Amino acid sequence: MSRARGVGQGGSRLGSTLSGVAVALGCVLFLGGFVWGALLYQPYTVPTNSMSPTIAAGERVLAQRIDGDEVKRGDVVVFTEKAWGDMPMVKRVVAVGGDKIACCDAKGRMTVNGKPVEEPYLPTSARDAGTDFPPTTVPKGRIFLLGDDRAISLDSSAHLDDALSGSVPLSGVDARVEAVAWPMDGLLPEPSGFKGLPGGISEPGPLRLILTAVVVGAVLVLGGAAYGPVAKLVGRRGRRPAERREPAGVR
Repeated sequence: MSRARGVGQGGSRLGSTLSGVAVALGCVLFLGGFVWGALLYQPYTVPTNSMSPTIAAGERVLAQRIDGDEVKRGDVVVFTEKAWGDMPMVKRVVAVGGDKIACCDAKGRMTVNGKPVEEPYLPTSARDAGTDFPPTTVPKGRIFLLGDDRAISLDSSAHLDDALSGSVPLSGVDARVEAVAWPMDGLLPEPSGFKGLPGGISEPGPLRLILTAVVVGAVLVLGGAAYGPVAKLVGRRGRRPAERREPAGVR
C-alpha cells in the first residue's frame, strides 16, 4: 500500500509541476500577445460606407502602425489630410509618387502607368462603371487614394482641382488596416491586382501570430489551472472502490 501511495504522490507532484509550467507559459503568451498587439496595432471605427463592401460603416478595424515610406499600392490606410477635414479617414492607396493614374479603360478598370488593375473587392456597380477622372501624375512623396465604393467616396478623385492633384503626403499616413475586428470578418482581401507593379504589395503583419499567442496562452492557463481540481476529483473516485474492498480487520 505504501509503495502504491508513493507512486501516486510522485505522479501528483509531476502533474502539479507541469500544470504550474503550463500556467506560467500561458500567462507569458497571453499577456505578451496583448502587449505586442497594443504596441503594433490601433483600433479604428470606420464612419462611412466609402470603403464598402470591404469595410462597412460602423465596423471596427485593426490597423498596424507604420511610417509613410512603408506604404504600397493596394494598402488600405488610416490617414489625415487638413484639406479633407483634418480627421482620421480610411481609403485605399491606388498610386504612389511618380505614378500616372487614370480611370477608366474600356472594361471599366483603373490604370496605373498604363496598366489596367483588376480589383475584385470593388462592388459590382463600381467594376461596371468606375469613377471617371483624367490621367493624373502623383507628385513625389505623396499618394493617391480612392474608396472602394467609388460612387460615394470623397477621395483623391474629388480633389483633383487642388494644386497637388488630390494627393496626400506620406507623412499623413498613420496606419495600415489589416483586419475587420468587429464584426469578426478577419483579414482584408489581398489586393492582388497591384502585384505586377514595381514594389509589389505589402506583406501581412504579425496579427495572425499575435492572435495565436493569445489563444494558446489562454488554453494553457485554463488547462493548467484546471489540473488541480480535476486531479483531486479523479483521485477521490479512484480511492472509493478500493476502500470498499478492504477487509474489516485491516481497518
